[in-house]
Amino acid sequence: MRLLATCILLLLMPLCMRPQGKTGRSLLPDGGNFSLGVRTTVSAFGHGSLKETGYGAGGQFRLQLTERINTEWFLDVIHTDIAGIANRKDYHIGWSVMYYLIRPKEFKRPVVPYVVAGHCFDHTRIAPNGRNDQAQKRGSSAVQAGLGTHFNVTPKFDISLTCQYMLHLGKELHAHAEDGELHIEKHGHAGWEGHLLVTLGANYKFMRLWKPKS
Repeated sequence: MRLLATCILLLLMPLCMRPQGKTGRSLLPDGGNFSLGVRTTVSAFGHGSLKETGYGAGGQFRLQLTERINTEWFLDVIHTDIAGIANRKDYHIGWSVMYYLIRPKEFKRPVVPYVVAGHCFDHTRIAPNGRNDQAQKRGSSAVQAGLGTHFNVTPKFDISLTCQYMLHLGKELHAHAEDGELHIEKHGHAGWEGHLLVTLGANYKFMRLWKPKS
């Protein structure tokens, strides 16, 4: 699985290389925008079931590297109810790279679509309701990729909608209810089952850390 994460990073590297003109100057204007935002996330299809849909909230900041490449650094806390007898919490902290499919034009376009991919560290905690002393935990990492769109209310303020599939790389911790009893299972390795993340966020560009080259 580490090899999978390495391959994704290698695929992203060409996007971060800016072509040079004869004068040595970049043919793509620099970015430099620094944004802060809040987000809400729905986690669906956990282990292929809609019954395990989680809801959460978090925040992020963005640092735009070039005109068409942006980065996002995020923290999410997602809560999932398990048949009314237990609860699951997932903590995600990580980063993503966004590549804009069209030129944002200083985000004056009303809509700017992008592809996104990244990596995160996650911590899972599952406990029967009212019995926190019986909680089981595990930490691992994950990769995620998908599509998204900025809806630019103003050049400085946007509402963003992103849909990604997340695949866990470490040991798996899963719980399900059977005949009113909770069963928590630990797997020695991760499977291909992940979950679909739909994130809605609001972001504001507070400053520009560097100016575009002329």
